[in-house]
Amino acid sequence: MRKSTKAILFSAFILPGAGHILLKCYFTAICLIGGASMALYVIVTSAVERALQITDKILSGEVSPDVAAISDLLSKQLSDSDAQLIEFATTALIIAWLIGIVDSWRVGRRLNKKEK
Repeated sequence: MRKSTKAILFSAFILPGAGHILLKCYFTAICLIGGASMALYVIVTSAVERALQITDKILSGEVSPDVAAISDLLSKQLSDSDAQLIEFATTALIIAWLIGIVDSWRVGRRLNKKEK
């Protein structure tokens, strides 16, 4: 398998920037991994925070430990600022992933031409 193909697959299925490490483009890899990591951090901490709030309500007796009651709590809208932050983080993660894939393809193709 060509190095460019491996780089594309690494960037697509592992983490944005993983293919750049394979291609020895370390600065780009650090930028993509850093951006994706920050976006994932925001998304995961928001999900954990919401889960802890629901758990606290269940433990305090405010909400019964019933699937329907928990489902109702999950379906309630987030505050506007939280929703915007999660939407921004998700968009940033998707963009970082796409940039990682496309740029791995571009750099890999250029390196393949140099090898010939």
